[in-house]
Amino acid sequence: MAPTDDGVLASLHATDPRHAPPAVLDILTDPANRALLRYVAEDPFGAHVFPGDVRDYAPSDFLADLDRRLAGTAPIHLWSYIPTCAYRCRFCQYPVVLVKGDGEAAAGKAARWVDWNVREAELWLREVPRLASAPIGEFNVFGGTPSLLPPDAIRRLIRFYRENFRFGPDTAIRFEGDPSTLTAEKLELLAELGCRKLSCGVQSFDDRVLELSGRRHTARMCLDFIRNAQRVGFDRISVDLMYGLLDQSVDSVRRDLDLVVENKVTAVVCTKLHLRSYADTRTGVSGDQPAPWQLPAYRARLAGAGYHWPSLGEQYQMREVLIDGLTAAGYREQPTMYFALDSVGPEVWKSIMVDQDRQDAEVAIGLGGSSSCRDSEAITEVDWRAYAAAVEAGRVPLGSATRFSPAAQESRAIKMALTTLQPLRDDLHRQRFPGRSLFDEPWRRRFRSLAERGLAVADESTGRIQLTPAGRVLVEAVINTEF
Repeated sequence: MAPTDDGVLASLHATDPRHAPPAVLDILTDPANRALLRYVAEDPFGAHVFPGDVRDYAPSDFLADLDRRLAGTAPIHLWSYIPTCAYRCRFCQYPVVLVKGDGEAAAGKAARWVDWNVREAELWLREVPRLASAPIGEFNVFGGTPSLLPPDAIRRLIRFYRENFRFGPDTAIRFEGDPSTLTAEKLELLAELGCRKLSCGVQSFDDRVLELSGRRHTARMCLDFIRNAQRVGFDRISVDLMYGLLDQSVDSVRRDLDLVVENKVTAVVCTKLHLRSYADTRTGVSGDQPAPWQLPAYRARLAGAGYHWPSLGEQYQMREVLIDGLTAAGYREQPTMYFALDSVGPEVWKSIMVDQDRQDAEVAIGLGGSSSCRDSEAITEVDWRAYAAAVEAGRVPLGSATRFSPAAQESRAIKMALTTLQPLRDDLHRQRFPGRSLFDEPWRRRFRSLAERGLAVADESTGRIQLTPAGRVLVEAVINTEF
C-alpha cells in the first residue's frame, strides 16, 4: 500500500535534531512539488535504465540497431557481468548466483560463470559484427562479486576480452569486488593484468550497520583494502557507500565520510537504500527473487523488534552530509552521487553514456546485463537457468528489448544529460535533433515549471539550462516525474 501524503510529510519532517534540517525540505513540502514528494516516498531506483516506449520489440532487432550504431562509433563502454556471490546481502535485489562449498568446489562453480560469459561474448561478436572493431573506452568487470573468481579464471576472462575486442592504449579496465575478496594477492594480480581502476562495495564503515545488512566484512577489512590498493598504485580507487540502511544514523554516515576523506579515497559512489522492486518501473535490473528487506512482513518484524528504518527526513540529512562534506573536501559530483577528487576528474565510463555530446552505446555481457544504443535497449535474462540454456543453445540470451520512438529518443537524451548535473546546452541538442530546441515546446513549458519551483534556471540568452542545488539533489525525481 502506498503511503498517504500525511504519512510521507510526517516522515519528511522526522529529522535528527542533532543535525540541520535538509535543505530540500521546503521544496518537497511545497504543494506544487507533490509529485516529486510521492516519487521519493515510493522509493523507486532512478536514472539507471531508461526503457523504450515501443514494446514487444524483438531482441534481434536491438542487435541490428546496435550494429548499425557502431559504424564509425566513438569509444563505447563494455561490461562483463559475473554474478557470483558468496552470500546474499539483505538489501540486494540484483541478479546474483550464490557460490557455496569448500574452496576448490566454490572456485570451480565461479569459474563456470567465466565459461558462460566468454561463450556469450562470442555470440555477441557473431550477431553484432561491428562490435569487434568498436573502440572500447572502458571495460568493467562487475557483479555480483567477480573478485571471488580464482586467479586463473580472472586471467582467462581479461585475456579473452583483450584479444577479441578493440582495446587501445587508453582503454581503462575496472574490476569490482568486496573488501573480503579484494585481497592483497588479488590486487597484485589485477595490477599485473592491466587493471587501472577498482570499485569496492564498502557500503559502510560501521560494523553494526554492516552486520545488520548481512555483510560479512568489517570496517577494518575496508580500510585494509583501501591501503593495500593505494600501495599497489591503482589510478582510481572507488568505494560504494550506502545511506538509509537499517539502524544507520546521520552520525554514522558522517563517520563514513570522515574515513573516506581521511584516507584520500579517489572516488566515492553514494547510493540510497531502495526497497521497491526495480522490475516495477524498469528503472533498474532486478533479479528473479526479492531481497529479504523488500518483504513487508520482514521489515515490519524488524521495526517491531526495535530496529530503526531511517525516515525520509533523515535520509536527506544523510545525503546532505555526504554531498556537503565531499564537496568541501575537494570532490566533485558528476554524475549524480558519483564523487571524484578534482585531481582525478569525473568518471569516464559514465561520460561515455550520459554526457550530452556523447551518449554512445554500452554493451553488457552476462546475467542481467543492461545494453543500449540510441535506437533501443535490451536486458539480458535474469533467471540463471534461462540464461544458461540460451547460451548453451547458441543464442544471445536477451530477455527483453524495447525501442525508442523519435520523441522518446529526444526525451531520453535530455534525461541522460540531466544526470550529469552539468548545464544542458541548446546548441548540442540542436546538433543531435535538427529543428528541435530545448526552448521550444514541450520542453519550454517543462523547464519553465522547474524554474518556477526553484529546481532549474533556464537562460535562453546563453542557450543553457542548469539545475539549482535543490534540483541536483532531486534530479532522479525530476527526471522520472517531469520527463
